[in-house]
Amino acid sequence: MGAPLSIIPESTQRRSQSPTTEERPRSSRELEHHSSDESAPLLADLEANHRTYHTNGAAGPEPVGKRGTKGVVKNVTIRIARGSGPLLKDAAKSIPAVILGTLLNILDGISYGMIIFPAAGVFNDLGGVGVSMFFVSAIVAQLIYSAGASGFAGANGSMMIEVVPFFHLIANQIADEMGEDNPHAVLATTMVAFAFSSVLTGFTFFILGALRLGSLIGFFPRHILVGCIGGVGVFLIITGLTVSTRIPDDEFSLSLATFKFFVLNVHNLVMWLPAFCLAVLLRIITHKWEHQLIFPIYFCIIPAVFYVVVAAARMDLGTLRETGWIFDMGASSEPWYHFYKLYDFKAMSWQAFWATMPTQFALLFFNILHPPLNVPALSVSLNHDVDTDKELVAHGYSNLLAGLIGTVPNYLVYVNTLLFYRVGGDTRVSGFLLAGATTVLLLVGTAPIAFIPVMVVGALIFVLGIDLVKEALWDTRHRVSTSEYITIASIMLCMTIWDFVTGVLFGIVVSCIFFVVQSSQRRSVRALHSGDSVMSTVRRPGAHRAYLHDVTKQTTILRLQGFMFFGTITHVEESIRALLDEHIWRRNPIRFLVLDLALVAGVDMSAAEAFVRIQRLLQGKKVVLVLCGFTVDSSVGRALNNVGLLDMDGVELFETFSDAVEWTENIYLRAWFRAQKAETLPVALPGRQDDVIPFHGSVIDSPRRTALVDAGWRTIARDHSPPDLQESREPFNTLVRAFSSYEPIDQETYAPLIPYLKRMPVPAGTVLWKQGDPPDGLYIVESGILRATYRFDDPTPPMVESMVPGTIAGELSALSGLERNATCVVERAAVVWKLSMEDLARLEEAHPELARAFTRLVLKVAKLDYDILITALATRQ
Repeated sequence: MGAPLSIIPESTQRRSQSPTTEERPRSSRELEHHSSDESAPLLADLEANHRTYHTNGAAGPEPVGKRGTKGVVKNVTIRIARGSGPLLKDAAKSIPAVILGTLLNILDGISYGMIIFPAAGVFNDLGGVGVSMFFVSAIVAQLIYSAGASGFAGANGSMMIEVVPFFHLIANQIADEMGEDNPHAVLATTMVAFAFSSVLTGFTFFILGALRLGSLIGFFPRHILVGCIGGVGVFLIITGLTVSTRIPDDEFSLSLATFKFFVLNVHNLVMWLPAFCLAVLLRIITHKWEHQLIFPIYFCIIPAVFYVVVAAARMDLGTLRETGWIFDMGASSEPWYHFYKLYDFKAMSWQAFWATMPTQFALLFFNILHPPLNVPALSVSLNHDVDTDKELVAHGYSNLLAGLIGTVPNYLVYVNTLLFYRVGGDTRVSGFLLAGATTVLLLVGTAPIAFIPVMVVGALIFVLGIDLVKEALWDTRHRVSTSEYITIASIMLCMTIWDFVTGVLFGIVVSCIFFVVQSSQRRSVRALHSGDSVMSTVRRPGAHRAYLHDVTKQTTILRLQGFMFFGTITHVEESIRALLDEHIWRRNPIRFLVLDLALVAGVDMSAAEAFVRIQRLLQGKKVVLVLCGFTVDSSVGRALNNVGLLDMDGVELFETFSDAVEWTENIYLRAWFRAQKAETLPVALPGRQDDVIPFHGSVIDSPRRTALVDAGWRTIARDHSPPDLQESREPFNTLVRAFSSYEPIDQETYAPLIPYLKRMPVPAGTVLWKQGDPPDGLYIVESGILRATYRFDDPTPPMVESMVPGTIAGELSALSGLERNATCVVERAAVVWKLSMEDLARLEEAHPELARAFTRLVLKVAKLDYDILITALATRQ
């Protein structure tokens, strides 16, 4: 009946799906009636069927003129009479729900209202006051929800039962601070503290809802809340023991003497064991049979059977009251508003009041976690979509009003509302009727409590306590990790041994520790590549590709993920130190270390300083650190810039991973050509144009230089020996650069191809073709740079590919006859040789053997190009 969290069965979740077409309202009138039942305020229910007419007979507002008081009264009477039909129908339909809701409020009131105050010292005999405060808070919440503040037309409001442990803590703190010599001052201060908790809770709910911040609460670790709920369950079980045996709360302790008091003392055992057994029996029954009326009927039968036994045995009620079987309500003759007499701002101690602030904020923290969890769960169970932020505002109004009129916090109760709906309480009329019935209970006063068997209240408290402990310890055993389960159990233990504030703080601290430990164990290095396995998407001549495939083994790529902090950076630092280990270094010395931080959420100061240490190690080995995946203005960039990493020598920064890899490849190519004393580069290179080679002068007589030079002589040297070719040799020279790495290109064999190739100078910015265009031919790049952009469906980002001299473009579309799969733009003024679709067809007809040989060469080049492109697509995230 007030459980803060409920496990929604799968059947309920299936029912929460969108209704089928047959289940939806079939007419606008049905739709309007459905809407008014669910979310419209009562005034709309009253006036929904009010009809007025224009003079032409169409429905519309009546003309307004001067009327006397008698006419106004008559008009209102007519309106009420016209709307009374639907109202009476809704009221009659709501009677079973109102009866059930009233019964649930009675059970909650006598079980939880009775224990709002500690049963000890100056707070003794305040059970009736607590019940009155319970009903006032429930009525306030019920009226506000039913008036339209809540999206649930049949929402049930009630006191937050989870606040009871905190209220006991607040009351005892005030009593200890002030002493018990002045009971009136202690009670006055306590009442103000209780009301202040409502105001503080209401204000917080209102701010969260008004600013639409309700979703933020969902980020709080659920297992901490579950542990707190379990702690409340233990508290309720202990309260059930103390209520049943009539001992003060402050006399209970976890000791051998307490165990003997409850178990070895026969009288005490007889007082609490029947209530506990009744609670266990109820849970056995509800486990076997599920029906919403079992709970209230069960607790109606218990007092009936009790008084049948009393009558049959002719027992005296006075004797039963003295021995603790029936409540002894010494103040039962006092009216419900007696608790207002306890307020006295002149007598209260502000010092003691302010001393309760830590507990007040712990109470607030616990309070605000429930509605954002209960409201979505109820929405799913009822298949009724509501705005969580609107519900928070409604909770703000109800708690602010409750605090201002001097009572305790309240909230929308999941279980009560669900039962209320299932028996027909799905209109705002039913909500107002429930508020009226609860008001009748309030006016009756607390006198009837003197005839309620103690075992009924004890069983109610035991039931909820057992449910909450079961929810925390049993239901989560296969749903949470071991560390989370330990946290739940630790919070419960801490709350039981010490207090609730300590338990909440302990839970937060333990969760932080486990978070650090678990995050530290998570792999922050998501991938480790060698440069020859992840190459850039730049199309290069075959000889350049072969050269880069050899020398990029001196590039190592680390792709990081998650949040880099003192717990996760350790693994990164160890991985990099392993690369620099002397034994591994002799086998595979590296020249570039590329760190891809695209999936890094942030970097704390400890991690940033660790990157500085890493750079110093790399600098000692003359390794260039290449950072990519972020900008200087990003959170990661600012963190690294704050420790001076981005300004250090030997550190390069690129926004994307592709740009970083492309730059390292260009540096390898520049290094080879510079080693050959070439004053100007014989090829165009895309990307950032750096004249300075970062490792210049650091590789003399080193294994890294030897590997670079050997790879260059095996590959590039064949295509870049001192040229004696004249301009007339084009486009044969370009054909050699494009295809000689795959097959020997004989001038005589390929001479018939030359007339079919058309030379095209194209300026920068020219669009050669767009994605989706029909193919017009293939292009061989003599000079300049082309850029192709592959666009995919959202949310996949586009892929960019560059074509440098000695490469081909548009080949697959031309050979297959299918539409272009990319948009190609001239990035740097170029000269290309075009083989149009018409010329290709003429070549195939005039020289079929040459056409087949040329097509085979093109497919070999395309195969390698697309292998690299696919690899880049697969490894870019």
